[in-house]
Amino acid sequence: MKNLFATRWGIIGVGLVIGILAALLQKLGNPGNMGICVACFERDIAGGLGLHRAGVVQYIRPEIIGFVLGSLIAAYSFKEFKPRSGSAPVIRFALGMFAMIGALVFLGCPWRAVLRLAGGDGNAILGLLGLAFGIGIGVQFLKNGYNLGRSQATRSAAGWVLPLFMLGLLALILIYPQVDGQDKSGVLLYSLKGPGAMHAPLWIALFVGLGVGFLAQRSRFCTMGALRDLILFRQIHLLSGVVALLIAAFVANLVFGHFKPGFSGQPVAHTQHIWNFAGMALAGLAFALAGGCPGRQLFLAGEGDGDAAVFVLGMIVGAAFSHNFGLASSPSGIGPHGIAALVVGFVFCLFIGFSMRTSLKR
Repeated sequence: MKNLFATRWGIIGVGLVIGILAALLQKLGNPGNMGICVACFERDIAGGLGLHRAGVVQYIRPEIIGFVLGSLIAAYSFKEFKPRSGSAPVIRFALGMFAMIGALVFLGCPWRAVLRLAGGDGNAILGLLGLAFGIGIGVQFLKNGYNLGRSQATRSAAGWVLPLFMLGLLALILIYPQVDGQDKSGVLLYSLKGPGAMHAPLWIALFVGLGVGFLAQRSRFCTMGALRDLILFRQIHLLSGVVALLIAAFVANLVFGHFKPGFSGQPVAHTQHIWNFAGMALAGLAFALAGGCPGRQLFLAGEGDGDAAVFVLGMIVGAAFSHNFGLASSPSGIGPHGIAALVVGFVFCLFIGFSMRTSLKR
């Protein structure tokens, strides 16, 4: 049976739906230009679990739970749940950490960069240019034999680890809901102000996440893959979905009154252009070396990919490092140790890119 979601018009339709839903989530309470942001939401989850101490970004985001479980449902429904793992897991974990560090220097993942542009944030232009630059470097490594090795089929239980982790997070939200006026409810932490305190109603956010996860798994939606395929193969199939997301979110923002063009005063953003570019360049390089943007990694994990699950966990730990050690940016600018972290991240990614080439002779 043909997968209609993976056709040109199918992926355009998926992009349109995601763009509208992202704007709707913002209308219903999510932070400005952050209807959906995988990096920011995983950072909030790290805070909600107490892995970092930044009180303004602590909340277990149901959208992330929905992404994984929606992908799981789609994979099982169409017999695409294929547990596999074993492709350089330690490297993938580290790539996840540095991808998150770069994203939090910019303040957003590729999805949020597109949504920020759709909301009028000119700083997103620098982020998207940096993303393309980083992916472009990654493409050069791919052309020269870069490969993390092949994953191996494994038992079903291994493919269920991250989905079960997400189910556990959902259970914690239900058992320990936020109590008005308190920043802690049982074992979970909740922001009382800042982006972490801004969120759509739990069940709406969860159902949107489930829908996006289902559609993205079927369509193979991926922002990193869109730019990689454009640079490497001159193909625009995936890119058409990303452009559709941008257009849909832009129109929805106009309807909801969220479109505010400019560089300064944008929500959860800073105007240090060099570091907006560099942060997303590091993130883009890490995404390219790992084989997918943060959203795609969640969807792959939902269909049983243990290597993608390791990358996801690396991003969550990277968020904790970013806020515990002053690496993340804020609306006032880059963190005190953000520049050093970017340098270390680029050195690591370039080392991996050069050293993991199958064409090298031993």
